[in-house]
Amino acid sequence: MKGLFKSKPRTPVDVVRQTRDLLVFVDRSGDARESKREEKMADLFKNIREMKSILYGSSEAEPVAEACAQLTQEFFRENTLRLLIICLPKLNLEARKDATQVVANLQRQQVHSRLIASDYLESNLDLMDILMAGYENTEMALHYGAMLRECIRHQVVAKHVLESQHMKKFFDYIQLPNFDIAADAAATFKELLTRHKSTVADFLTKNYDWFFEEYNSKLLESNNYITRRQAVKLLGDMLLDRSNSAVMTRYVSSRDNLRILMNLLRESSKSIQMEAFHVFKLFAANQNKPLDIIGILVANRSKLLRLFADFNFDKVYEQFEADKAQVVKEIEALEPRESS
Repeated sequence: MKGLFKSKPRTPVDVVRQTRDLLVFVDRSGDARESKREEKMADLFKNIREMKSILYGSSEAEPVAEACAQLTQEFFRENTLRLLIICLPKLNLEARKDATQVVANLQRQQVHSRLIASDYLESNLDLMDILMAGYENTEMALHYGAMLRECIRHQVVAKHVLESQHMKKFFDYIQLPNFDIAADAAATFKELLTRHKSTVADFLTKNYDWFFEEYNSKLLESNNYITRRQAVKLLGDMLLDRSNSAVMTRYVSSRDNLRILMNLLRESSKSIQMEAFHVFKLFAANQNKPLDIIGILVANRSKLLRLFADFNFDKVYEQFEADKAQVVKEIEALEPRESS
């Protein structure tokens, strides 16, 4: 007889619905009895852990595609993601980690060949404002940052973030005194500026002046060695990308930009020197150099040639040697020109 009364195993839809109900309770439970609140929190933690095991599988079993699809559909059918993001600060550390992994996985789940997370986020872009502001909260920054990076896999979300008022704040987040948070912000910043080529090119073209003014003064000229190293590497990645060719042409026509790169070439750090060289070579290779750029290169010709002759790296690749030879050739051939 006992077997007749076994409870039916919960479906993925049941798990999400119960999670949503528990999140609603947690969101509104200011006046709830402490014992009841603790009980509901414990149930919520279990449910989040169960969603994670459905999506990722376990040591005993791989995830089941049908179960993942059911969970994903139910999760985005109503505002479960919004509730989870809002309630995240009220969860304990383990539950926050599990919730972050659930949100990350759901960004990649396809249902009938559609990324339904993208459709949901397109209608709820204000959630990105909560995630971005999370960098100002030491306890939440890494969880919200990880969620944000997964959400900007979707082009519509990345476009919103790039065009938002929060974009300017990244220049400060990257320099926060907490190393882990600064590094996380730098990782998100890099993802935003490299993942979706056409969106990035459009953003840089429209926002060129303020963006590079901030980039140069706050990142390339930062007092922090790691900030400078990451910034010059990312600058090279952006300018060398074909989709940013118009932005690159504009960047290498500026004497102020050239001055900053020449200072970076003289750094004691070999890795900064190497990355700075990859950007400097674009100034040298520009066949339509403005007169003031030619003037600076001619005036500093002997110093530059000496510097390149002394470039001494542990690992040097054939391509680097070829690039260096070409840069030297370009600088040697320069003739001062009078402005007309």
